[in-house]
Amino acid sequence: MTKLLLYLKHHFPIMWNWVEWINSMLFRLLHEKKFRQVSEAVTGEYSLPGFVFRPLEQEDLTALEKLLTSQSPERVAWFKPHAFGLHTLKKMHANPAFRMTGVFEGSRMVGYFFLRCFWNKKCFVGRLIDEPYEGKGIGRVMNNIMYNTAWRSGFRCLSTISKNNKLVMRSHANNKAMQVLKTLPNDYLLVEFVKPL
Repeated sequence: MTKLLLYLKHHFPIMWNWVEWINSMLFRLLHEKKFRQVSEAVTGEYSLPGFVFRPLEQEDLTALEKLLTSQSPERVAWFKPHAFGLHTLKKMHANPAFRMTGVFEGSRMVGYFFLRCFWNKKCFVGRLIDEPYEGKGIGRVMNNIMYNTAWRSGFRCLSTISKNNKLVMRSHANNKAMQVLKTLPNDYLLVEFVKPL
């Protein structure tokens, strides 16, 4: 199923738009209220001095566009959850199955992470940290928020990772929660982040 969805997303954008629309309606009906409550509670539990982690509001989307479009092509070569233009960001923000969260230092957005949820209780996670802010513990807090939001909502927490993405492979090298489920085409791995016992 994952292979099919990835294929549709990357090769048939019109069909993918229909998948997203149907999924957003089912997610809203079945899971949105509980997922939002859990997400807000979990986000409030984790912190890092000097930074604020919070769900994105409509007025944050211009700052998100600036963060995403200011990254070098190498930094976003494997980070393609959606297009980076303001029109797409507004569309994603309106989708209840796509939970967008930002990391702020004062008024500056320095990180972005998301949970793309599916009605069948699976969600895919992704994150991006502005290069000058790497190595400050932001990624650890992002992971804690994403994983625990998924787990406490009863969702499986998944991601696709390119084996060629050295930065992400290095950052997950000691991630005890990560389990490789399968190898996908084009040197991608489907991984699951599993709650420790």
